[in-house]
Amino acid sequence: MSMNGAESLVHTLLASGIDTCFANPGTSEMHFVAALDRIAGMRCVLGLFEGVVTGAADGYARMAGKPAATLLHCGPGLANGLANLHNGRRAHTMMVNCVGDQATYHRPLDAPLTADTEGFARGVSGWVRTASHAGTVGQDAAVAAQAAMTMPGTIATLILPSDTCWDDGGVVAAPLPVPVAQAAEPGAVSHVARILRRGEKVAIVLGNSALRAAPLALAHAIAKATGAAIMAQTSNARIERGAGRHAIDRIPYPVDQAVAYMAGVKHVILVGAKKPVGFFAYPNKPGHMYPADAEVHVLARMEHDLPATLQALAAELGAAPVAPVSGSRGEAARGAVTSDGLGASLSALLPEGAIVADESVSFGRGLYPGTHHAAPHDWIQLTGGAIGEGMPLATGAAVACPDRRVVTLQADGSAMYTVQALWTQARERLDVTTVILANRKYAILLGELAGVGANPGRVALDMMDLGNPDLDWVKIAGGMGVEAAKATTMEEFNDLFVAANKRKGPFVIELVI
Repeated sequence: MSMNGAESLVHTLLASGIDTCFANPGTSEMHFVAALDRIAGMRCVLGLFEGVVTGAADGYARMAGKPAATLLHCGPGLANGLANLHNGRRAHTMMVNCVGDQATYHRPLDAPLTADTEGFARGVSGWVRTASHAGTVGQDAAVAAQAAMTMPGTIATLILPSDTCWDDGGVVAAPLPVPVAQAAEPGAVSHVARILRRGEKVAIVLGNSALRAAPLALAHAIAKATGAAIMAQTSNARIERGAGRHAIDRIPYPVDQAVAYMAGVKHVILVGAKKPVGFFAYPNKPGHMYPADAEVHVLARMEHDLPATLQALAAELGAAPVAPVSGSRGEAARGAVTSDGLGASLSALLPEGAIVADESVSFGRGLYPGTHHAAPHDWIQLTGGAIGEGMPLATGAAVACPDRRVVTLQADGSAMYTVQALWTQARERLDVTTVILANRKYAILLGELAGVGANPGRVALDMMDLGNPDLDWVKIAGGMGVEAAKATTMEEFNDLFVAANKRKGPFVIELVI
C-alpha cells in the first residue's frame, strides 16, 4: 500500500518513540495534519501561538526525558517560535522541530510567505535538513530523531516543502541507534582529583544531568571529602530538589553578587556546565564571575555521562556518602506579600512531587533558596534569557507528567508574551497552578537601567510601567477558559494555593505584589 511523505513522517516518528506533537499548522502542513488524523498513536496538542508550541515542547522533553515533535508553518511561523527554541537550545532540549515550507516548485515564484527558513532555523538548532522529495522524508525523520536524542540533546529542525508531504512514495524508516554517553576520560578525573587534594579554594560548577538527585548526592560527598564548594549554573534546565535531597545554590544573576559569591576561588571545575559569565556587559564590571587569576578545568562536557563521571571522581577520592541536610518546611507566611513570605508559603505548601516552572524574574529571586526544604519536587526554569517561556514550559511539563501538579511562578510582564498557553491548559485540562506575580511593571528592566548606569527620566520609566491600564489577570484567564482569583495578602494566597492544587485542571492566582 502506497503512502505519501507525511504518512511516512508520522510512522517514522512513532517508531522512534516520539508520540506527542505540539502544533500550530498552516496550509503547507495540511497533509501532515491529515496524516496525524489517519494514523493512531500521536497525541496532538494545539497551541495558539508558535512560542507556546516550542516552549511546551521544551518543557515536555525536560520532564519526559524524550523529544516531542513540533509542527510550525513556514519561515514566519518558525520565526514566531524562535525565542523559545533559543531557550530550548540553551537547555539542550531534545526536540524534532518540523517546519512546513513552500513546495519545491513553488518556491522560485517568491510567494508572500517565502522566507529563508533554513537560515532562521540554524541559529536555534543543532541539526537542520530540508527534505528533497517524499521518498526521503522517513529517513530524514529517523536521522532527526537520532540527532535530537544524542547527548546532551539538541533541537533537530526538519523542513518539509509541502510537495514532499503530499507526494506518494513515502517510506517508513526504522529508528536509528542513539549513541550511549560515556564518562569523562580517566585522565581528566585524575587531574581534577589532584587539584581537589591541594586544599586550595575550588568551585565545582554543575549543569545539565549533574543536577539530578543521585549525582547531586555524589557531588556533596566530593565536597565533604575535599572542602570544595559546589554550585549550579545561574540558569538550569531541571534540578531535582526538596526534602530528602541534597540542596544546591545557584550562582547569582546580579554581577556584583556573583563576583562576591565566587571571590577567592583558585580553581573552577566544570561538570556539564559552561564558564560562569554575566548575562550582559556592564560598564566597569567583569564579564567572568570568577576571579581573573582562577584556573578553569573541564571535568566533563555536556555530552558526557555526568553521573558516571561524578561516581568515578568520588571513587578516586574515596568520598563517602553524606546525608542531606534536613530542615523544616516551615510555616506559611502571613500578612503583606513579600518575596521571602512567598518563598516561605511555597516551602510549606508545595505539593509532593510538584514540578515548578520558574519565570519569576526579579521578585522571585528569593523563591529558589526559600524552598530548599519543600516537599520533593523538580525545578525547571528559563535557560536562555528570552522571556515568555514560563507558562509554555509548564504546559509541556503537565502533558509529560499528568500525575504531577505543575506550579508556574510567572512574572506578569513576561506572561503576556505567551498568554495563549492558558488556553491550551484549559483545552487539555492540565493540572497547572499559575501564580502571576503582578507588580504592574518590568521590574527587571528597572534594575538593568541602574546596572548600566543610565539616568532614566519620565519617558524611560513609562516604558517600564504596566499599570496604565492595569492588567486584569482574573479576566484574562477567564477569557482563556481558566478559573482565576486575586490575592492581596499572604493569607489569601495560601488559601487559594492549597485549593488550586487539590482541584483538577488549571487555575490562575493573580498575586498583587
